[in-house]
Amino acid sequence: MVSMRYLVLLLVLCSASSAAADPWRRWMLDWPATDFSRYAVPLGEIRPAGTGRDGIPSIDSPRFATAAEARVPPQEPVLSVVIAGDARAYPLRILIWHEVVNDVVGGVPIAVTFGPLCHAALVYDRRVGTYTLEFGLTGLLRKSDFIMYDRQTESWWQHYEGRAIVGELTGAGLVPLPARLEAMERFVERHPRGLIMIPTDDALRPYGRNPYTGYDTMPSPFHYNGPFPDDAAPMERVVVADGKAWSLGLLRARGRIEAGPLVIEWTPGQSSALDAKYIADGRDVGNVVVRRHDGARLIDALYSVEFAFAFKAFNPDGTIIRD
Repeated sequence: MVSMRYLVLLLVLCSASSAAADPWRRWMLDWPATDFSRYAVPLGEIRPAGTGRDGIPSIDSPRFATAAEARVPPQEPVLSVVIAGDARAYPLRILIWHEVVNDVVGGVPIAVTFGPLCHAALVYDRRVGTYTLEFGLTGLLRKSDFIMYDRQTESWWQHYEGRAIVGELTGAGLVPLPARLEAMERFVERHPRGLIMIPTDDALRPYGRNPYTGYDTMPSPFHYNGPFPDDAAPMERVVVADGKAWSLGLLRARGRIEAGPLVIEWTPGQSSALDAKYIADGRDVGNVVVRRHDGARLIDALYSVEFAFAFKAFNPDGTIIRD
């Protein structure tokens, strides 16, 4: 007997163009547990990255060490998270090869993520409704940003937005958590006893190498055919907070920008992860900290340092502040 779900899928395929339907036929075979009758984005915007499902393996049981044991060069970038006094740093030398880390910090289940093609380093709470989700990588991209999947329902999630775009959980969103993209030495200065993620197997990848050598000085991104911003070069870094974007060049020139409740600061001393063959040798792009006034104190705010094209792709009406 043909299930109602399968009949809905047939209607979806029949109503789509043949070009759009072909990948869906393939994905239905590769993802039998995914509910393809539910989706929230145009089919043609999703494309293969060339790695396949779990071709880039997530880290699901991360290992940690002290700063001295981890031996990460002081200027290399780490994505740091502090929850309930539990301070941890996730070096981009590892994240660049795995993109997703499923962890628990301060009792909170989190997903620590880095999308190299967009330069988007983001942290999410993995709890959605009654689920505590565990994420892997689909091997698919949309707007040059990777698409995750959860292993509980096999719904697909847009990494940049933390939003389910295909499957049972379509429309659900992950709660983003404050995190800092900072040099290793700055994390250690703030949290001398903090833990640093180390490889589960040193031989699994050439950690410390940049597989995207020269990417952040290219004229345009990989796997992207959308509009480019009018007010910035596609691969220019911008600081995004509260739905607005500031040119990193502007912040670098000023050192400090105050915008309403936000205080945005730049200091030198962080190497680019997407420049030289070895991350430690990348040019200095500096450290960005974004905090928010909370009474008489400043607290960490949600922010990211990403490429201008990515901001435009996911915020089509947004503008980039340059002066």
